[in-house]
Amino acid sequence: MRLLVSWVRDFVDLRATPEELAETLALRGFEVALIEPLAGSDAVIDFEVTANRPDCLGVLGFAREVATAYDLPLLPPSEESAALAPVAFGTSDRLRVRLDDAELCPRYAAAIADVTATTSPAWMTDRLEAVGVRPISPFVDITNYVLMELGHPMHAFDLALLGGSELRIRRATSGELLKTLDGVDRILDDDMLVIADAHRAQALAGVMGGNSSEVSDATRTVAFESAYFKPVSVRRTSKRLGISTEASARFERGADISAPVVALQRALKLMDMIGAGRPAGPVIDCYPVPRTPRRLHLRRSRLALLLGLRVPDDEVSRILLGLGLAVEHATDGWSVVVPTFRVDLTREVDLIEEVGRHYGYDKLEPTFPAVTAAAQPPDPRIPRDRLVRELLTAAGISEAVTFGFIETRAAEMFAEDAASATLVSIANPLSAKFDTLRPSLLPGLVDGVAHNRRHGRRDVALFEIGTCFRRVDGERRRVGLAWTGTAGSEHWSTRRREVDFFDAKGLVEHVAVALRVPISISSGSAPFLTPGQAAIVRANGSVVGLLGVIAPRVAESRGAPPQDRIVVAELDLDALACQPRPVLPGVRPLPRHPFVVRDLSIIVTDSLPAEIIRDTIQAAGIGHGAPLVGIELFDRYTGKGVPDDTVSLSFRLTFQAPNRTLTDDEVQLTFDRVLAALVGTHGAVQR
Repeated sequence: MRLLVSWVRDFVDLRATPEELAETLALRGFEVALIEPLAGSDAVIDFEVTANRPDCLGVLGFAREVATAYDLPLLPPSEESAALAPVAFGTSDRLRVRLDDAELCPRYAAAIADVTATTSPAWMTDRLEAVGVRPISPFVDITNYVLMELGHPMHAFDLALLGGSELRIRRATSGELLKTLDGVDRILDDDMLVIADAHRAQALAGVMGGNSSEVSDATRTVAFESAYFKPVSVRRTSKRLGISTEASARFERGADISAPVVALQRALKLMDMIGAGRPAGPVIDCYPVPRTPRRLHLRRSRLALLLGLRVPDDEVSRILLGLGLAVEHATDGWSVVVPTFRVDLTREVDLIEEVGRHYGYDKLEPTFPAVTAAAQPPDPRIPRDRLVRELLTAAGISEAVTFGFIETRAAEMFAEDAASATLVSIANPLSAKFDTLRPSLLPGLVDGVAHNRRHGRRDVALFEIGTCFRRVDGERRRVGLAWTGTAGSEHWSTRRREVDFFDAKGLVEHVAVALRVPISISSGSAPFLTPGQAAIVRANGSVVGLLGVIAPRVAESRGAPPQDRIVVAELDLDALACQPRPVLPGVRPLPRHPFVVRDLSIIVTDSLPAEIIRDTIQAAGIGHGAPLVGIELFDRYTGKGVPDDTVSLSFRLTFQAPNRTLTDDEVQLTFDRVLAALVGTHGAVQR
C-alpha cells in the first residue's frame, strides 16, 4: 500500500515528519518497504499490509492508526459528504436494481448522476499518480480516488449502455461470455457472480468491469455501484480466470459491509466538487439482512496475563475508541462492539493484541510464563533427521528446500504407481504450478539441479529432508538426493570422473549404516529412471526407497541439458526402524600392511543379478585364508565369445590382513573357495 503523507493529513492534524510517521507505524506492526520524499514535507511511504488487515488498504485505515498512535481526533470524509444535499434511499425510476443472489452479495448500493463535461483536477490526478494509479477520466478517477481513500472498490457504468436500465446481481450461466475491460473474452462458470443488465453480463462482481458498458467521453449519465461481495466468491473467480485487480485484492480479504453507501456518498461529493455532474435520483441500497456488529468481552485479568503487565483502564479505553471500536465498561473489563471494517477482530486475544500494539511493545517487561503442564516429549524424528542432514552435508551435498506444492504433470512424472490413485490435489491452488501436494522429493530436487545447470554450475549435488503426501499412506518423511557433474572435487584428484549410479548407492548405504538399519539393494525399475540403472532399497522385507539415473527424456523435460547424467535416490525415513540412539560409523586407522588384488571373470546366466553374485562372493570370503575386504564389479560383457543368454562379469577382489602381510597361498586358498562357491551355487564358468 502506497501512502501519501499529505493525504493522511486530510484526516489527522499530523505534525510529524514522514520519517517519524513511518517509524511510529513500524512500531505498531506495519513493515515499511520504502520512503520516497516529495516536495516540502510530503512523501510517499510504501507499507507491506498483511492479509488480515484489509481496513488498511486505504488512506482512512492508516489515518485511524495514526490518530490512535498520536492521540489525535479523526475526521472521516463521510462528514464532508453530509454537506451535499440529503440523499433519499429507495428505488429509482431511471435505474432498477435486482439482487438475485444475496448469499454472494449481501449488500448492493447504486446511484446515478448526470454528467457534465470536464476533466479531473490536478490535485486529484497528482494524488492518484503518487500512489501508483493512472488517471483515465473523471468518473474512473473518482472511483479510484474513493478506492485509495476509503479502501472500498466502486465501479461506474454508462447507464445508456445498460439494457433495460437495469443492474441485476446474479450468478453467471455456464459458458456465458463476457469481454472485460482489458479486452479479453472470458468464459464464465455458473458459480461466478456477475453484474448484468436485463440481457447479458456487464461485469465480474468484485473483479473487473465489462467492456460493453465502459464509461467514455460520450457518456451522459453514469451509474455508480458500491457493494459487498462474499470474499470466497471473489477469490474463486479471480483465481480461476487469472485476474488480479485492486478491487479483487480488497474483496478477497473482506471488505466493510457498512461502506457501500458511504463510498457512494463520497463519490457523489467528489463529483460535485470537481464539477463533473450532479446526482439524478436517490441512492438505491439493497441490504436484505442487515448484519449486527460483533460484540466481544475483554477481561482485565486476561489482558494482564497475556501482556505481562497491567495497562491502565483509561489507556485501554483510549486505544480501543481511537481504533473505531465502541467500548462499555464491565465489572471485570470491557464490553467491546467491533465495527464491520475490522474483519480481523474475532476473539478476545485480538483485542489484547490491539492494546499491546498501541500501548507499546517496548513497555512489556520480560516475564516467565506459568508452567501448568509438563513439556511434550521430544519428537524422535528430530535427532534422526539431524543425523542424516549432518551425514549428507559432510559428504559434500548441499541442502535444498523446495516447494511442497508442485504441478500435476511433475507429480505424475515422478509417481511410482498409478498417479490418479495416489496424488493429492489442492482444492483451491494458488496457480496451475502449485495444484498438487508432492508425492516425492525428486521433482523439486531435479528442477533445482536443472536450474543450477542452466546458470552455469558444472557440479550440482542437492539433498532435501521433507514431507511427501500420497493418498495410500498419508504423510511420510523422506530424504531425497539429486546429483550431476563430477564425483570428486578438482582439488582432490586430477582424474575426475562423472558421478554414477554407485555414488548414489554409496550414500544410501552410508545413511543406512549410520541409522543402524540393515538394507538390501536389488535391481528394479521406475517410470522416470533409466532401465538397467535403477534399484530398489529394502529394509525388513519392505521397500523403503529407490535410486538410479534419471531417464534422459525426463531430465530434458525438466529443463536440464540433454547430455547431463542426473543420479537420484530417495528413502522413506519413517519406514526405517531407527535405533534409539543412531551413531556415526566408527573411525578406524589406516591399514599398515599391503593388499593383494585378484581379478575374477565368470560366465553366468544373463538373468542373474550381479548383486546376488556379489553376496555369494562376500559369504565365501569369510573364514580361513586371506580376508576379503573389497569386491568391485568393473566389467559386464555380452557378445562374441559369450554364449547366448549368458553374460561375462568381471570382479576385482581385494585381500588384506590388518596385522600381517599375506602370502600367495593364503590368497589362493580364499580365491579358490570363492570360485567353488560360484560354480556350485550359480553354475558359473571361469573365463
